[in-house]
Amino acid sequence: ELKKALAKYKNPKTMRFAKASSLQEAECYARRDEKPFVMRPTKTRVEEVIEFSQKMGYKKLGVAFCAGLFAEGKTLVQILEKHGFEVASVCCKVGGVPKEFLGLKDGEKVRVGTDETMCNPITQAEVLNEAGTDFNILVGLCVGHDALFLKHAEALTTVLVAKDRVLGHNPVAALYGAKGYFQRLLNP
Repeated sequence: ELKKALAKYKNPKTMRFAKASSLQEAECYARRDEKPFVMRPTKTRVEEVIEFSQKMGYKKLGVAFCAGLFAEGKTLVQILEKHGFEVASVCCKVGGVPKEFLGLKDGEKVRVGTDETMCNPITQAEVLNEAGTDFNILVGLCVGHDALFLKHAEALTTVLVAKDRVLGHNPVAALYGAKGYFQRLLNP
């Protein structure tokens, strides 16, 4: 399995992407040449996305965002544009398709007794495919919707924000607290 996986790096595009990723990883720490080495992280993930995209020579970035993170998606687009990128963005509710399309009943909606638009990650991916994005960025898509986007997007995609409604979109906090406040995760 390892040999088979490593053989895939022989593809020049894959090798270039993997090398740029490793360079980006190293550049996120200060004073790497000092002994003993002490980790000194210096860059946010937003900065990493920008620098990585520059290393790869990307011109057009795609942002697929959740309607609940509209403000954050808008801010990200503004930041990326300030750094010289052309940006195509698309909200999860694109197309305005009712949840009944999926066979959901009224009692299965977030707000029972109302009209609700389904999240539409496949159309989000198609919109960014049509826009010809070089690289995509996910901002807070739901579990499952993110997977559908990743399956249907033509450009490689990174996740900037992983949705977690309880933990302020910081899902790793549940792991940090698994032996404390979130013991229920280890003791179902």
